[in-house]
Parts: sequence; structure tokens; C-alpha cells
Amino acid sequence: MKKVAFYTLGCKVNQYETEAMIELFEHAGYEHVQSEEYADVYVINTCTVTHMSDRKSRQYIRRVKKKNPNSVIAVVGCYSQVAPEEILDIEEVNLVMGTNDRRHIVEKVEAVTCNDKVSTVDDIMKVKEFEEIEITQTNGRTRAFMKIQDGCDRFCTYCIIPYARGRVRSRDLDNIVEEVKLLASKGYKEVVLTGIHVASYGKDIKDKEVKLLDVIKAVNEIDGIERIRTSSVEPILFTDEFVEEISKMNKVCPHFHLSLQSGCDATLDRMNRRYTTKEYKEIVDRLREKMPDVAITTDVIVGFPGETNEEFKQTYEFLKDIELAQMHIFKYSPRKGTPAAKMDNQIDPQVKHMRSEQLISLSKNNFDKFAERFIGREMDVLFEETTKSGNYEGLTMNYMRVEAPSEEDISGQIRKVKITGIKEDYVEGVLI
Repeated sequence: MKKVAFYTLGCKVNQYETEAMIELFEHAGYEHVQSEEYADVYVINTCTVTHMSDRKSRQYIRRVKKKNPNSVIAVVGCYSQVAPEEILDIEEVNLVMGTNDRRHIVEKVEAVTCNDKVSTVDDIMKVKEFEEIEITQTNGRTRAFMKIQDGCDRFCTYCIIPYARGRVRSRDLDNIVEEVKLLASKGYKEVVLTGIHVASYGKDIKDKEVKLLDVIKAVNEIDGIERIRTSSVEPILFTDEFVEEISKMNKVCPHFHLSLQSGCDATLDRMNRRYTTKEYKEIVDRLREKMPDVAITTDVIVGFPGETNEEFKQTYEFLKDIELAQMHIFKYSPRKGTPAAKMDNQIDPQVKHMRSEQLISLSKNNFDKFAERFIGREMDVLFEETTKSGNYEGLTMNYMRVEAPSEEDISGQIRKVKITGIKEDYVEGVLI
């Protein structure tokens, strides 16, 4: 039996697509092994959000070929979509595929040898239909990530992803429902609806009006699924109607990742983000009014071209004021081919680092304030796995990570826990 190993970088969409490709290889008779093991085929599913992700991809490509010089190295994903020639120039690479036609990866891999150099990357901007790849299980035992959408048409000035993923393509609602039912039958209790720009779901479907809210409503009706989340969502999705509807559905988790990127309107304008800080705050307030325990998390970029000390101060004060539950801080990384890479006043790396450290510290303070509200309260936790200390860890509905001791195996179970304390980025509790 031939062996295949995968190495995946980047977002939950990439992880979903890797799991789908693993199933294709398994159906073709391959044994799936871990990425550091000996294999006949190595598939690297790449990310290109930052220079660091590009570099990690190249490093891994060179490393795995040493494990088996006769192996076939296939590189797929966003990095290979935007820079296929660059990847094909890497000596160890045999096959380059982009972000489309992954359902034929087995045939394409078997059509090359360890001495070949082949690229099948096509123009992703011409792809108009969502690529269906069947998936029946995921690596997690309790939470299933489900890709419902691909592509993005927002073209934020710093972002390479629209060029790597192409136009918005939405998955058929009936197919989404069937896959969720299958996952529920296998014991998954939580589903995370994910995509490249989830808020755009349905805008490309011309024959019927369907939106993300329709997907959430449909999944909410499926027996066995007890929790529904979405991946990162653009703030403007959260209209009065949307918030009102989701607040009535008891399976929708009170946790939303609302990408902010900057707390300064001038910076947001240069980024081509299509909201203001005032609008963002109104959305946060709207969610907190309807869902009092809601956790709102976000992404923030520091050191965007032209970000002055005053602009950064505005971002800091805005984030200090609205006290989000958690913030992921990124230092701006120029991506070739994006408008921001050509902008004047690129920021010194040291300045980016200092600003990043300030926001990381603020994020920790905000998390502590948020978590303190729940000390002494009983909360439902979906436990996933054990920690190095032997405790079990899982998530509350509002996305607090909880550790609790248990003598019995409680992975895959939803149990009541009394929150007792706060650690670095999680809380402690005891089973009730």
C-alpha cells in the first residue's frame, strides 16, 4: 500500500481541503501517514498570507524530499496559485496545483514521477463554480469545520487572497445540509461554517435568493448538532435583522470573530475596508445587547503603510474602549501584487514590533476582564482532548477555552463546569 503525507499551512479552509484530499487518497488505496513519516507522496497545502508562510512551505518541501528521494512532491494551495513558476523552480517539486481542481489530485499525482516537473495551475479568476469535494470525517472528534464558500471580491489593499482564490463561489445549500447530517450521524456536536469570505455566501447564486442566514437556519434544524459557529465574518453582515434572527437560535454560539484590522478610520480607508470604527462599535453594541454573554474576537494589523503614531494611538484607544474578548495581532507583511506593497511610508520593523507588543498586552488585559465575569458561574463545555497536565480541555459556547480535571474520559461530551480561575489564555474549572 502506497503512503501519502500532508503538510498544511494557513486557515481552516486549507485544513478542510486537506481532509477532503486525504479521503480521496484513502479511497484510492493509499495509507495516510503523518507529515514527518516516510511516504511515497508528500502533499504540501500552502498559504500565502505572509512571507513567513511562503518560507515555511519552501522549507518543508526541501526537508521531506530527504525522507524519500524517490517520493513525489505535490504543492497545492494559495502560494502555488499566485507563484506557480517560483514553486516549480524548487528542485524537489514534481507537481504544482493551485486552489482549484483538487478533486483530481490523485490522478494528477499518479501521472507524474519523482523526476518530473509539472504545473497544472489555471486562471482562478475564470472559475465560477464551487468545487465539491466529499468529506465524511475530520481530524477533530467533536468539532467539524465545513467549507461552504470560496473566493473573495473585497480586494483589501493589503490582501493577496482574492488573487489566490478567485471569485465568490457558494456551495449548494442542499449539499451543505447533507454533509452536516452525515457529520452529525458520526457524533460531531459542533459545526463551524467556514470559507474565504463567508459573509458573501449566496451572492453568486442567481436562480434563488439565499444568504448565510439561510445556511445557519438550515443547520440549526439538524438533529445531533448542538453548536453552530462561523469563521471570521465581515462586520457589516450583522444588520439588525441578522442579529435578531441568530439571537433566537439556541444552537448559534455567542461568539463571533469580527475582523477589524484597524481602529483608525484613515487607516481603514487606505486598507479599503468598507466600514468605519463607528459602524463597527454599533455592531458590537448590537450583539452585546441581544446576546449578553457574547465573545467578540478580532484581527488587527499594525504597521500598515502610512500608519502614524497618532493613527496607532487611535487604534489602541478604540480597542481599549470596546474591550473585545481576544485580539489576534499581525505585523503588516507586504505581498507582491497588492496595492499596499507599493504604498509610500512603509513602516520600520522595529516600530511594528513595538506596536504589536502593546496590543498583545492590551489583548491579555481585555481577556482577563472578559473572563472575570464568568468566575463562579456554571457553563456548558464541549470537551475535546487531554492536555499535557492530564486535564481535559474544551470550549464554552462563547469560545472560552476551559481546562478541568476528570478521572473519566469526557472527550466528546458536553458537561457543566464551574469556572474557578483564569490562566494565560484560558480558564480553569471543575465538573459539576
